[in-house]
Amino acid sequence: MPRKKSTTLFEDSLEELEQLVEQMEKGELSLEESLKSFEKGVKLTNTCQKALQEAEQKVQILLEKNGQQTVEPFNNE
Repeated sequence: MPRKKSTTLFEDSLEELEQLVEQMEKGELSLEESLKSFEKGVKLTNTCQKALQEAEQKVQILLEKNGQQTVEPFNNE
């Protein structure tokens, strides 16, 4: 599958998580493979949650600046 030109860590993690879920839902993985996939899924979920929290904080900061929405650089690591 060709990669998109400008994806974020969030988008990449979410896409990988969706693929893991599809594989697990098929029920064709061994117990060991399922456990490894589950563990990886937990890590990907945490990555997505962190990215969403950072975005939420950024929006909150923008809304609190005297009611003015100013654009500030977003540190996307």
